[in-house]
Amino acid sequence: MIWIPGGSFLMGSNDFYREERPVRGERVQGFWIDPHPVTNAEFRKFVSATGYVTTCERPPDPAMYPDADPSLLVPGSSVFRKPRGPVDLRDNRAWWEYAPGADWRHPQGPGTTIENRDDHPVVHVTYEDACAYAAWAGKELPIESEWEFAARGGLDGATYAWGEAFAPQGRAMANTWQGRFPWENLQLDGYEGTSPVDAFPANGYGLYDMIGNVWEWTAEAPGVRSAGGSCCSGSDDDQRATTGGGGAPGVPWRKGGPHLVSSN
Repeated sequence: MIWIPGGSFLMGSNDFYREERPVRGERVQGFWIDPHPVTNAEFRKFVSATGYVTTCERPPDPAMYPDADPSLLVPGSSVFRKPRGPVDLRDNRAWWEYAPGADWRHPQGPGTTIENRDDHPVVHVTYEDACAYAAWAGKELPIESEWEFAARGGLDGATYAWGEAFAPQGRAMANTWQGRFPWENLQLDGYEGTSPVDAFPANGYGLYDMIGNVWEWTAEAPGVRSAGGSCCSGSDDDQRATTGGGGAPGVPWRKGGPHLVSSN
């Protein structure tokens, strides 16, 4: 893990998504944090050791969906499906689709695998799953202010974790969406979907994937602002904030393994 010295910083942004507003002063104490999101290999060790079954692998509780067709209450998750052309960005159902059988082992649904993706971030994990993994690892989820302080890498007030230019000297700095979302991905960063957690440069604190690749869970106390409601989000889960994600800059792929902090 990497030690992040505490300090004061300007949290949020007035320039991009509305859930990031307003910019306000925050202060965090020093903490330890993992250098990269939880990978498929790391999550597999957890499942092998505990027999844990993720939320997406369990049948939905009929009591939570009393009007649903029982035949549709099968394990699965929301999967990104690239439309053929432009769609209404006010309706994220145009690119998010519930796929029976989609889970962390089958990220795009039945017939897909994570073979040769041990170093990719685990995906299709809920807040409950993330907390279960963190408890097993003897760690915990960071609160949103800790995560953002770490993500900035010491560059307080900068637009990106590496500075002001999105692609300095034409170099892709994160796995994000290039092109017209959600139907045209130019893949200028070299990836259509997720990427290895260390595929792009670390920030000033030596942390990888603090921007791009996947959403990451954070822990928030009641009454603390949580992310949600952007055009690109899927459904909320327990009203916990999610951070990171790939985009232009910030269109996310799917909820994945977080950076964990030390619980000591």
